[in-house]
Amino acid sequence: MRRPIILTIAFVCLLAAHDVCAQRGLPPKEKTSTRHVTKYAQHLDFLPEMVKLLKVPKGWDVKVAASGLGRPRMMVYDAKGRLYITRRDGGDVLLLKDADGDHVFEDLVTVAGDFHGVHGIAFRDNWMYLCNNNELRRYRVKEDGMLESTWETLIDNLPDGGQHPNRTMGFGPDGKLYISVGTLCNDCKEADPEVAAMLQVDPATWKRKVYATGLRNTIGFDWHPQTKELWGIDNGGDSKGNRWPPEEVNHIMQGGVYGYPFAYGKQVVDKSREDPAGDVKEEWVKGTVPSSLDLPAHMAPIDFKFFRDANGQYYGDGLVCWHGSWNRSRPVGFNVQRVRFVNGQPVAAEDFLTGFLKPGFLFFKRKARFGRPAGIAMAPDKTVFISDDANGVIYAITPTK
Repeated sequence: MRRPIILTIAFVCLLAAHDVCAQRGLPPKEKTSTRHVTKYAQHLDFLPEMVKLLKVPKGWDVKVAASGLGRPRMMVYDAKGRLYITRRDGGDVLLLKDADGDHVFEDLVTVAGDFHGVHGIAFRDNWMYLCNNNELRRYRVKEDGMLESTWETLIDNLPDGGQHPNRTMGFGPDGKLYISVGTLCNDCKEADPEVAAMLQVDPATWKRKVYATGLRNTIGFDWHPQTKELWGIDNGGDSKGNRWPPEEVNHIMQGGVYGYPFAYGKQVVDKSREDPAGDVKEEWVKGTVPSSLDLPAHMAPIDFKFFRDANGQYYGDGLVCWHGSWNRSRPVGFNVQRVRFVNGQPVAAEDFLTGFLKPGFLFFKRKARFGRPAGIAMAPDKTVFISDDANGVIYAITPTK
């Protein structure tokens, strides 16, 4: 009489175990190992003469537009020659004015404060939009560039920030607002579909939906001026090797799945991960969108913007700020690069602003850096502004002809 009961219990346990495996996915079949490297470039405080160490392409010049700004991050430049800068650590937004048009800002004022972790910034129809990791606000912009003292909270329940709280946003050619949400940790299998994703927000209702997924942390994104397509540069994972996974240039399309956390780059499977629930990585990855261009690992892309001057030789190319590595045996990044596009597709990257990374103390075999590029703003006169959030400097890169 007991055997049927025992068999029934065993069968139920077997089904339960199968269900658990189906929900969590099977562990990886192969043994894998990685070598985790922690190597920070030594910080050097900025001195004015350090500008002479910086290099830009022929036909461009670089100078300091402002300094002593703490940790400036993302920026926007308006039609009246005013530069707005978010300071995540300060919880505020600065307005810089250049009265004589020499690309050196003479006046600075705080236009918004008491917004903990504010990072993303965008303009539309005399409104300034600001967001931190879970809140989107908008402020009316006054004629003098100042903001109204009161604001409207449009969204207050974006996913918590975790390891990647730096929300960025922009209005697309379709009039919709796009917000990037990074993963909560280095290598999470996220339960929330709005994490490691690009969100699309309808300004008519402020309701949102998931536009694309599998994007680990795409801080910098923009729309190509010719094709109007959305492109972004995704941060690859840490602790997976000295040279892998790559930083990805992605064509971000509605409904696209971009591989994270089971694959990186051009559909290269991460063999250290468990299989997806009810599937295997090698099959699952076939339904993902591969990167359009892979760039060296751990350079840490922050902002990304396209050149929009239709008469310039840079038109349709992008700029990316490489914040710099902390987990490669030889530091990389700490510069700004031009991403060349041909027929609407990225083909290569080349240096645009370099010189921040220098040899340090040879005894310790450690390099030094006096800047970490973060944000990009482009003026109508072709000037490019770059923020350095390590030394609080804004650089102006201007054409010489």
